[in-house]
Amino acid sequence: MNGRVHTDGLENFWSLLKRTLKGTYVSVDPAHLQAYVDEQVFRFNRCKNVDGEKINDAERFSTALTQIVGKRLTWDALVGKQGLERP
Repeated sequence: MNGRVHTDGLENFWSLLKRTLKGTYVSVDPAHLQAYVDEQVFRFNRCKNVDGEKINDAERFSTALTQIVGKRLTWDALVGKQGLERP
Protein backbone atom coordinates (compact mmCIF):
# COMPACT_ATOMS: atom_id res chain seq x y z
CA MET A 1 0.00 0.00 0.00
CA ASN A 2 3.02 2.28 0.05
CA GLY A 3 2.03 3.68 3.44
CA ARG A 4 -1.14 5.34 2.16
CA VAL A 5 -4.23 4.74 4.27
CA HIS A 6 -7.55 6.39 3.51
CA THR A 7 -10.98 6.41 5.09
CA ASP A 8 -12.40 5.13 1.80
CA GLY A 9 -10.30 1.96 2.11
CA LEU A 10 -11.60 1.31 5.61
CA GLU A 11 -15.19 1.92 4.55
CA ASN A 12 -14.67 -0.42 1.59
CA PHE A 13 -13.39 -3.17 3.89
CA TRP A 14 -16.33 -2.88 6.30
CA SER A 15 -18.80 -2.82 3.42
CA LEU A 16 -17.32 -6.04 2.02
CA LEU A 17 -17.33 -7.65 5.48
CA LYS A 18 -20.96 -6.76 6.11
CA ARG A 19 -22.01 -8.07 2.69
CA THR A 20 -20.12 -11.31 3.34
CA LEU A 21 -21.71 -11.78 6.77
CA LYS A 22 -25.23 -11.04 5.53
CA GLY A 23 -24.97 -12.83 2.19
CA THR A 24 -22.50 -15.71 2.31
CA TYR A 25 -22.49 -16.52 6.03
CA VAL A 26 -26.10 -15.85 6.94
CA SER A 27 -25.90 -17.11 10.53
CA VAL A 28 -22.72 -16.12 12.34
CA ASP A 29 -22.02 -17.16 15.92
CA PRO A 30 -20.41 -14.21 17.76
CA ALA A 31 -17.86 -16.64 19.23
CA HIS A 32 -16.50 -17.21 15.71
CA LEU A 33 -16.75 -13.63 14.45
CA GLN A 34 -12.97 -13.11 14.65
CA ALA A 35 -12.41 -16.04 12.27
CA TYR A 36 -14.77 -14.49 9.72
CA VAL A 37 -13.02 -11.12 10.07
CA ASP A 38 -9.62 -12.80 9.67
CA GLU A 39 -10.81 -14.48 6.47
CA GLN A 40 -12.03 -11.19 5.05
CA VAL A 41 -8.76 -9.47 6.00
CA PHE A 42 -6.85 -12.20 4.15
CA ARG A 43 -8.99 -11.74 1.04
CA PHE A 44 -8.84 -7.94 1.19
CA ASN A 45 -5.07 -7.78 1.69
CA ARG A 46 -4.39 -10.23 -1.13
CA CYS A 47 -6.46 -8.77 -3.94
CA LYS A 48 -3.28 -7.71 -5.78
CA ASN A 49 0.19 -9.20 -6.09
CA VAL A 50 3.44 -7.37 -5.36
CA ASP A 51 3.41 -5.89 -8.89
CA GLY A 52 -0.04 -4.38 -8.30
CA GLU A 53 -1.77 -6.80 -10.65
CA LYS A 54 -5.09 -8.35 -9.61
CA ILE A 55 -4.91 -11.98 -8.56
CA ASN A 56 -7.68 -14.52 -9.03
CA ASP A 57 -9.27 -16.83 -6.47
CA ALA A 58 -7.08 -19.77 -7.52
CA GLU A 59 -3.89 -17.82 -6.77
CA ARG A 60 -5.30 -16.63 -3.44
CA PHE A 61 -6.32 -20.21 -2.58
CA SER A 62 -2.82 -21.45 -3.42
CA THR A 63 -1.37 -18.83 -1.07
CA ALA A 64 -3.74 -19.91 1.71
CA LEU A 65 -2.76 -23.57 1.25
CA THR A 66 0.93 -22.80 1.68
CA GLN A 67 0.17 -21.10 5.01
CA ILE A 68 -1.73 -23.99 6.61
CA VAL A 69 1.03 -26.58 6.51
CA GLY A 70 1.61 -27.93 10.03
CA LYS A 71 -1.48 -26.28 11.51
CA ARG A 72 -4.39 -28.29 12.83
CA LEU A 73 -7.80 -27.16 14.05
CA THR A 74 -9.68 -29.77 16.03
CA TRP A 75 -13.44 -29.76 16.49
CA ASP A 76 -13.08 -29.17 20.24
CA ALA A 77 -10.88 -26.14 19.63
CA LEU A 78 -13.35 -24.83 17.06
CA VAL A 79 -16.36 -25.06 19.36
CA GLY A 80 -14.46 -23.93 22.45
CA LYS A 81 -14.43 -27.23 24.35
CA GLN A 82 -10.69 -27.42 24.94
CA GLY A 83 -9.79 -28.88 28.28
CA LEU A 84 -13.19 -30.45 28.88
CA GLU A 85 -13.26 -34.15 29.61
CA ARG A 86 -15.35 -36.40 27.41
CA PRO A 87 -17.74 -38.87 29.06
